[in-house]
Amino acid sequence: MTKRTMDPQQPNGTADYMVQSQGSPLNSGDGANGMINNNDAKRAKLDNMKPGNPSRVIHIRNIPPDVSEAEIIHLGIPFGRVTNVLVLKGKNQAFLEMEDETSASAMVNYFTNCVAQLRERSVYVQFSNHRELKTDQTHSNASASAQAALQAAQALSGQETNKPSGGPNTVLRVIVEHMVYPVTLDVIFQIFSRVGKVLKIVTFTKNGTFQALIQYPDVIMAQAAKLSLDGQNIYNACCTLRIEYSKLSNLNVKYNNDKSRDYTNPALPTGDPTMDSAMQMNATSSAPGVLGSPFSATMGLSNPLTAAAAAGAYGSPGALTSGIAGLTGFPLGSGGAGPQPYGQTGIRFPGSQNGSGTVLLVSNLDETQTECDHLFILFGVYGDVHRVKILFNKKDTALVQMAEAQQAILAMTHLDKVKLWTKQIRVMPSKHTSVQLPKEGQPDAGLTKDYATSNLHRFKKPGSKNYSNIYPPSATLHLSNIPSSVEEEDLKNAIKNIGLSVQAFKFFPKDRKMALVQLNSVEDAIIALVKLHNFQLSETSHLRVSFSKSTI
Repeated sequence: MTKRTMDPQQPNGTADYMVQSQGSPLNSGDGANGMINNNDAKRAKLDNMKPGNPSRVIHIRNIPPDVSEAEIIHLGIPFGRVTNVLVLKGKNQAFLEMEDETSASAMVNYFTNCVAQLRERSVYVQFSNHRELKTDQTHSNASASAQAALQAAQALSGQETNKPSGGPNTVLRVIVEHMVYPVTLDVIFQIFSRVGKVLKIVTFTKNGTFQALIQYPDVIMAQAAKLSLDGQNIYNACCTLRIEYSKLSNLNVKYNNDKSRDYTNPALPTGDPTMDSAMQMNATSSAPGVLGSPFSATMGLSNPLTAAAAAGAYGSPGALTSGIAGLTGFPLGSGGAGPQPYGQTGIRFPGSQNGSGTVLLVSNLDETQTECDHLFILFGVYGDVHRVKILFNKKDTALVQMAEAQQAILAMTHLDKVKLWTKQIRVMPSKHTSVQLPKEGQPDAGLTKDYATSNLHRFKKPGSKNYSNIYPPSATLHLSNIPSSVEEEDLKNAIKNIGLSVQAFKFFPKDRKMALVQLNSVEDAIIALVKLHNFQLSETSHLRVSFSKSTI
């Protein structure tokens, strides 16, 4: 026999209830007829109070079924100290106990005017009809992660209150330490917009360190971002976020470009006539998949508070592992097997699932020389290119679709503003979610190509060593897959035949299948790469070319 405690405050009789078995502590019901699911059950004792009054216990409805205790706690952290949590996954409900009614009232009032979200699902916050949430320590089967989450949240709250420096502000100053891999404004936006609406971002480099100023609409969001993201890693074991409150109360943004962005004023110029022209073309396109300004195109970042527990596949930004931890000290994400210490996880950009953020707009190309194959090879250095389309009515512009969104970010970071056939190309996110193939029988003049099944992809194999050999364009190229019958002069002649000269050449001492070749400039090396990658050296061998970090 079971009995249910209802919360009369809820609209349409939605229940704030626990299922209680006769003669036992209260348990979460999960199953037909109130049967207890031992995996999810929580035992607690609740002291009833008169309904309709404020309480330090908050009732949260419509939570995602796989939400973690830490994500529930995260909702309450900006308003005060969280003292207990209870998640009823089978009922899509949760209870959060604050230290005092003042903190609970602030939370309820805030989320009355602004809908709370967990994993992109709207959740509803209100007072519970319970005055206190007590865990039965004798019979409790509360998960270790819940206890760890509470301890971490309380520690974080203590750090905030005891910190002697400046108080909370709407503007955060973010420093990226140990920046092994590139971090862009778009990456920063995707991370911080998961906590709340980002109004403005300004990025800059100071003393050789990448920094950003981020403005939120209110102090609550800024505080939540600081508490949940400070000390976390963007990529595995590197690119650590150090966050403090800025002395500025407002950011003055003059340009919307790769260094600064005002998301409240998309009409701002970029300060670069070439890019302004490309943006105008992108904005007026009528092709399917148009979403809005290219600067609003999301790169598909997953919720930074995701609690997936699968092991990460890779240890470099070629394939980022899931979920930046929402609170440090316990595993909300996954960067490897088992619990991870502070921020050992990375962020996942799931562009391959829905196409979001995988398409790049490439402009200012040399329309007389650039072919789809050239772009496939060049962008393929940073990810697997699935499709390339050179625009029929504007042949100096192309769309390049990558396999995953983080590959698109890497390609954009390394290839924007490089020179290809003397022209400085521009690379930015496209609003298209995919590159459309021409309909059957429709003339295309070879301007669209599908490379999804190409055997030239560098990153097809999970954990490929190519992920750890991604470098920016350089004047030195790494050559591999060289058969023993090919001599140094053969390779030099191949380069001379495409109109380039070799400055230096060296076979690897212990592996003659590989060599380094140095050209006159980075621009020459790019041309050599796009023309000679997959160049046939023998009946069974094709040359592999990539950028090198070494010099000869």
